[in-house]
Amino acid sequence: MPDEPAIEATGLEKSYGDVSVLGGVDLTVARGSVFSLLGPNGAGKTTTVRILSTLLPADAGTARVAGYDVRRERSQVRRSISLTGQDTAIDELQTGAENLRMMARLCRLPRRRAAARADELLERFDLVEAGSRRVGTYSGGMRRRLDLAASLIARPEVIFLDEPTTGLDPRSRQQVWEVVTGLTRDGVTIFLTTQYLEEADKLADRIAVVDGGRIVAEGTAAQLKAQVAGHRLDLVAVDALAFDELARRLGRRVAGSEPERLTLSVATDGQAGHVRALLDEVDPTRRAVHRFTVHGATLDDVFLTLTGHTTETTKETAGV
Repeated sequence: MPDEPAIEATGLEKSYGDVSVLGGVDLTVARGSVFSLLGPNGAGKTTTVRILSTLLPADAGTARVAGYDVRRERSQVRRSISLTGQDTAIDELQTGAENLRMMARLCRLPRRRAAARADELLERFDLVEAGSRRVGTYSGGMRRRLDLAASLIARPEVIFLDEPTTGLDPRSRQQVWEVVTGLTRDGVTIFLTTQYLEEADKLADRIAVVDGGRIVAEGTAAQLKAQVAGHRLDLVAVDALAFDELARRLGRRVAGSEPERLTLSVATDGQAGHVRALLDEVDPTRRAVHRFTVHGATLDDVFLTLTGHTTETTKETAGV
C-alpha cells in the first residue's frame, strides 16, 4: 500500500552474550525516500541491517519491510529487497556484462531478458564501455557502481546500502551519491548506513543518529542541526593557560575541544549580540582569545553534542 511505510521497526534488541548491540531500536522509513542510519563503527548499524534484511533474528521487537514481517514472511521480504554490503559481491574474473547476466539468470530471468536487463543497467550506471572488461581491471568506484547495478536486477522496492562508499576516493564517492539520488527518483526506498557525516547530510531525507545500540536523535539534517544551535563559535586561545581558563569558564557548554590547536567550540545562534555576550563572558579582560570564527552547525556538531564523541570513535566491536 502506498501509504504504508517501506520499513517499520519497533523495539529491536540484539545481544551477543553479555554484550548488548541493539537496545530497543524504533524506525519508520517512508516509501521512496533515503533514510540514513548514522553512527560510528560498532554502534549497531550493520546489525540493524542484518535484522531488517532477514539475515539475523532479533532477540526482541518486531519489524516489517515492504509490508512483510521479517520473521514470519522472510521469503516475501527477500523478494522485495536488495542488500549491498561493505564488500562488493561480484566475480572479478568475469566481465561486467557477464556478472550482470549471471545475476539476472540467478533471478530466473530468461536468457534474452537477462541480456537486455544487463545492457540496460550497464548504460544506466555509465559502464557500457567497461562492460566487456574483466572486473578485476575496474577501479573501486566502478566496482561499487557495478555492485549497485547487480542489486537492481530484480527491481527491488527497498535497497539496503551498508556503508557503500567506505574506502572510496572522493570522486568515486560522488559518483555513488549520484547513483543513489537517481534511484529514489524511480520510487526505490534506500536504507543507508554510514559513518560519513557529509554523506548523510547530502543524501538522506531523514537521519537517525545511533550510538551504543540506541537511537539518540532522528529528523532531517536541518532539524538535527537546530537541536544543537544554528551556529558554532570557535575560539582560539592565545596560549595553553588561556585555553584552560576558557574551558573552565565554558564548562559543560564546550561543544568541541582541540587542545593541540588551542581551540574550543561553543553553540551560538549566530546573532552578533549573542556572540559578543559570549566573548565578554569567557574573556572579560580580552586577553585570552586570540581569534574567533562563527560557523554554521554541522552534523559533526550534532553527533558530538548528542554522544560526546565523533563518528570515528569505536566503542564496541567493529562491524555490528
